[in-house]
Amino acid sequence: MYVLELHEVEETQVAVVGGKGAHLGGLSRIEGVEVPGGFCVTTDAFRRIMAQAPEIDDLLDQLSRSNPEDREAVRGISAQIRRTVEGIAIPGDIAEAISRALGRYGERAAYAVRSSATAEDLPTASFAGQQDTYLNVVGPQEILRHVSRCWASLFTERAVTYRRRNGIDHRTVQMAVVVQQMAFPHASGVLFTADPVTGNRKVAAVDAGFGLGEALVSGLVNPDVFKVRDGEVIAKAIAAKRSAVQALPAGGTREVAIDSHRQEQPALTDEQVVRLVRLGRRIEAHFGRPQDIEWCLVDDGFQIVQSRPITTLFPVPESGDQENHVYVSVGHGQMMTDPMRSLGLSMWQLTAMVPMHEAGGRLFVDVTRRLASPGSRAGLLDVLGKGDPLVRDALETVLDDDFVPSLPDPDPAGPPAGAPPAPIETDPTIVTGLIERSRASVAALERDIRTKTGAELFDFLLEAFEEHKRVLSDPLNIQAIMAGMEATWWLNDKLREWLGEKNAADTLTLSAPDNITSEMGLALLDVADVIRSLPEVVEFLRGVEDEGFLDELAKLPGGTGARDAIEAYLDQYGMRCVGEIDITRPRWRERPSTLVPLILDNVRNFEPGAAERRFEQGRQKALKKEQDVLSRLRSLPDGDRKADEAQRMIDRVRTFIGYREYPKYGIVSRYFVYKQALMGEAERLVRAGVLAEREDVFHLTFQEFHELVRSHRADGRLIRRRKEAFRSYHALTPPRVLTSDGEAVSGVYRREDVPAGALVGLPVSAGTIEGRARVILDLAEADLEPGDILVTPFTDPSWSPVFVAIAGMVTEVGGPMTHGAVIAREYGLPAVVGVDRATRLIRDGQRIRVHGTEGYVEILL
Repeated sequence: MYVLELHEVEETQVAVVGGKGAHLGGLSRIEGVEVPGGFCVTTDAFRRIMAQAPEIDDLLDQLSRSNPEDREAVRGISAQIRRTVEGIAIPGDIAEAISRALGRYGERAAYAVRSSATAEDLPTASFAGQQDTYLNVVGPQEILRHVSRCWASLFTERAVTYRRRNGIDHRTVQMAVVVQQMAFPHASGVLFTADPVTGNRKVAAVDAGFGLGEALVSGLVNPDVFKVRDGEVIAKAIAAKRSAVQALPAGGTREVAIDSHRQEQPALTDEQVVRLVRLGRRIEAHFGRPQDIEWCLVDDGFQIVQSRPITTLFPVPESGDQENHVYVSVGHGQMMTDPMRSLGLSMWQLTAMVPMHEAGGRLFVDVTRRLASPGSRAGLLDVLGKGDPLVRDALETVLDDDFVPSLPDPDPAGPPAGAPPAPIETDPTIVTGLIERSRASVAALERDIRTKTGAELFDFLLEAFEEHKRVLSDPLNIQAIMAGMEATWWLNDKLREWLGEKNAADTLTLSAPDNITSEMGLALLDVADVIRSLPEVVEFLRGVEDEGFLDELAKLPGGTGARDAIEAYLDQYGMRCVGEIDITRPRWRERPSTLVPLILDNVRNFEPGAAERRFEQGRQKALKKEQDVLSRLRSLPDGDRKADEAQRMIDRVRTFIGYREYPKYGIVSRYFVYKQALMGEAERLVRAGVLAEREDVFHLTFQEFHELVRSHRADGRLIRRRKEAFRSYHALTPPRVLTSDGEAVSGVYRREDVPAGALVGLPVSAGTIEGRARVILDLAEADLEPGDILVTPFTDPSWSPVFVAIAGMVTEVGGPMTHGAVIAREYGLPAVVGVDRATRLIRDGQRIRVHGTEGYVEILL
């Protein structure tokens, strides 16, 4: 069938009429919503046209093989495809079907001819403005010509680029065309049923202008902007609208000047705005999510010409009630703000110490009750503020808006929420004991899991998760972590007060013992020492492209020693990887080639023995700083007391601060054991023909995976839907704080002590360094020279081997006690974290100056 009336179209018929057509069909069924009449030229017609030009297949192959960055090539190939499509004569039966449909509405009437691709107006990608629309088209021949132009617009340069960016194959997309009676409005514009700037689902935004909406879409005029909440206009800004786009009697459109006395009149009255929003809420309820709605005002009645999902909003966690909730991002604290797959999310939830809620492929903690209680509020803000001041500022913004009601403090039944654990003695054997207990727990897990398969494995893992949490919640473990952090805070506060010195603890903690993460970076320098004197091994590693290279190494002169060094490193650290809190991420043991560029960088950039020298240099620098600080303190009034207190805290920080990194190492060690067992089950399901590939289980929750092992019945549609959702989540930026109204609150630095034009962040490692910025989004692409400054969205412990080769660091996410900051201090690297949009504002190769003591970055060249 080549033509379908709009009122016949079902919302599910995207494959037949495209996204726009399906949405218009759904809109036409909503009571009280007026949609201009019309019909759809279906994708069957498009396929007939494409079949008449087999040369398009070759052009699509060229397009798929072309470099996405080669815009000239993409432009040329896509233009050739469009010319080919427009040159194909529309078959007689298709033209006749379109003409019959026009006869029902009037052959000489005016129409809008609009593209409607099957990958358009989707929940995960709107494709807004990627294909073409033609207004006020008059006459059957012109309609047919513009239908051809709409088919061809599937291959505009912008549409081709958008599809590639969203991972959509050109051949999977078809084009339908919507032909609608033309509306001649007094005013038109766009209604967002959620605030597109803040994300607030309870605030609607209306953009309005005179005449056709083309004037707003093209940027010809600034719109009037209205904000509506609870049936009331809460804000409005009326623009000076000097022109509008109007339809011409014979077809087409033109720009016309607005009379001077009308230019600053609102395009809509407040009553009309409220009525429009009420209509929008009905449409939103029908489609089940916030909508971006195009509307026309005709004779004081609204006609809806399009509605699509707003794809840029960050989703809101499900709470199960209508109460206000405030959520804090887990990823910002864990230095991993990328989306996680379903198995990764559910595993972290099952092993976490507090309940966590999923939204947009990220995890959040609900802090509403602790914010609402005056007794716990101050402690929560203090702890979160020390981790990331932007989180504290965001929460204070939410509190200032009275979003969270105050609740009475609960009856005390122990230490108040947020209170620090009881102190412990400064005893190094506490740390060694904790490390041994963690190792023993992991060894027991490895031993006991070997015999578990099938449903028994999942039952065992549920018990293992409880042991996992018991190890983490051990009071001594928490006391040791807090002892190092509190000693750091004490030293920074007191030495600034007594000596006027900022961040003195940064130097005092250099080369602290028992820091598993900094040891990991230094150990890779030792691997490079083994390889450096083996030229054939070095040359072989430069050409490594797959994961079987370790077996090949042994065939080279000296290769056995090189392989053994890498294997020993993987035995100790192979469970790590970028984004390691997501169990679905490939570990170094699974993908050892990830380490090869880092090893080669170390071979090139360092002399033998660099690890030992570097550690000893840090230790001596810390000792010298300690002696300097104590000497200066003793010269002060009451100096002996101050020096004695500082000495105790220096001993304490050096005893405990290294252990801060070990619990995460223990978590990731256990995670790798879990993963190996689970992937064994996935392999069995693939062999049994239940799954197509073992990585399909990554898109199931732990509970769903468990049920799949029991039933051997996989829901292929669920897995495909989860894969598509995961891809879409990469386009979303998670906020530090999110409310149940959908408002994303990122916080701001309230500082006036930075130079104009500087990028503000958080000082986490003292010193000032100037050098070449290397903007790196993927650890595998790191190509660093000595003196380079790393600029990246975030770093977790897996980035530590990179730290030995850089001179400074800038990240978009982080706080004083996050892993990147701890290791930057350990290696003595000036560092500023929490710099908003650093990877976009700083260009790769620019010269920058990092002020690690003051917390800002200057772009020099």
